[in-house]
Amino acid sequence: MGRGHMPIGRRELAKQAKRERIMTAARELFAEHGVSGVTTQQIAHRADVAIGTLYLYASTKAELLIMVQNEKFAAAIDDGLAAANAAVGLGVLEPVAALIRPVVECLREHIENGRTYLHELVFGDPAEPYRQAGLTLAGRLEDGITGLLTHNDYIGAADAATLARVITAIIHISTTATVYVRRSAEAVLADIRDQIHATLAPHHRTA
Repeated sequence: MGRGHMPIGRRELAKQAKRERIMTAARELFAEHGVSGVTTQQIAHRADVAIGTLYLYASTKAELLIMVQNEKFAAAIDDGLAAANAAVGLGVLEPVAALIRPVVECLREHIENGRTYLHELVFGDPAEPYRQAGLTLAGRLEDGITGLLTHNDYIGAADAATLARVITAIIHISTTATVYVRRSAEAVLADIRDQIHATLAPHHRTA
């Protein structure tokens, strides 16, 4: 008998189907009304599951939002890394800007949801599985920025890691601060780019 993958049982298939319905319902409702305008009961109703069943997959509305946003965040990072690789060789700023563009656009697609998502990752329980997954994605973004910065001969590995943390902090503040809520995504991106340029300027002068 071959050593292929074991077939998925009916119970597991049913669980996967329910999870997908819950994810789809949450994704649609959050996009339509924002996280504050949606209840877990509404998500359960649209997913055609009992509220108790929904809580087996996510115990709070915040966890549901994180589940949905994690998927978007992961896709945005993938797109950003691909764009950054295409821009390698154009200096240090252009690849970093290419990486963060889809990430910022993802966070600003629905401003309330993006702000709430980042708030939950920073201030929520880091041991909670969905938050843990989100923090892992944030670490992947930071590592991507670090890698791009190390392409500059005048930025060492330790400085690159520190600068990457500074840049991710710039992204966080620029996409969540209430004073910037009414800004367009392009305006936010332009401001972030200017801040990154200023942050990296001492290294340009060294070069």
